[in-house]
Amino acid sequence: MIKIKGVTKTFGVGADRVNALTPVDMHIEKGEFIAIVGPSGCGKSTLLRLIAGLEDVTDGSIDLGSKDKKRPVGFVFQDAVLLPWKTVAENIRFPLDTSAVPRSVSDAKVAELIALIGLTGFERALPKQLSGGMRQRAAIARALADDPPILLMDEPFSAVDLLTRETLNDELLKIWEQTGKTIVLVTHSVEEAAYLGTRVMVMSARPGRLRKTFKADIPQPRSEETKRDPRYLDLVSELRTMMREPVL
Repeated sequence: MIKIKGVTKTFGVGADRVNALTPVDMHIEKGEFIAIVGPSGCGKSTLLRLIAGLEDVTDGSIDLGSKDKKRPVGFVFQDAVLLPWKTVAENIRFPLDTSAVPRSVSDAKVAELIALIGLTGFERALPKQLSGGMRQRAAIARALADDPPILLMDEPFSAVDLLTRETLNDELLKIWEQTGKTIVLVTHSVEEAAYLGTRVMVMSARPGRLRKTFKADIPQPRSEETKRDPRYLDLVSELRTMMREPVL
């Protein structure tokens, strides 16, 4: 589904030149849930933006396995970035309206997504009337509106409290299981990465490169019981150790 080969990214020129990513190679299969962790400033978010086509690679290539001109990705940012004057339903419908999807079709799709993300009853609410977690649910639904096969998520739950974050993690897993999307999630939390990912990729400090990939051999579906599973605890411990190595 996603083939990243020898990708580098440089910002600026001359004395202001910054190497954000050194050659990165990744292969992500269709339907995987990939979690990416690494120190601040290592290029995790830059890599997501390159996959999404929001930035151009300096060198190398990214193949998303699609011949369609439209990039087959949905993107969920750290902030929900909802249009404040539009309701929840209107925000979710927005990508469909810009694609000239018939209203009868878009209405059915919006209703399906609202039920999927647990916002039934809040269709007419404005973003300012929602909690942070609810706004992020709406942002996820908007990213899924035109049914992209790939969902990219850049620390989507970092601004909410711990209990809300854990609830959203479980809801995200349900969405992944029900839709079969390929999900690539950037997070600073090794616990979140181990809980959500089928594989966890660890990046080095800047310039970012892929240091190691861990396979999360933890039974699905994940639940609170998962967090007591020795396999989960061992993976979290390994990730923490590797994350501390550059500092030590």
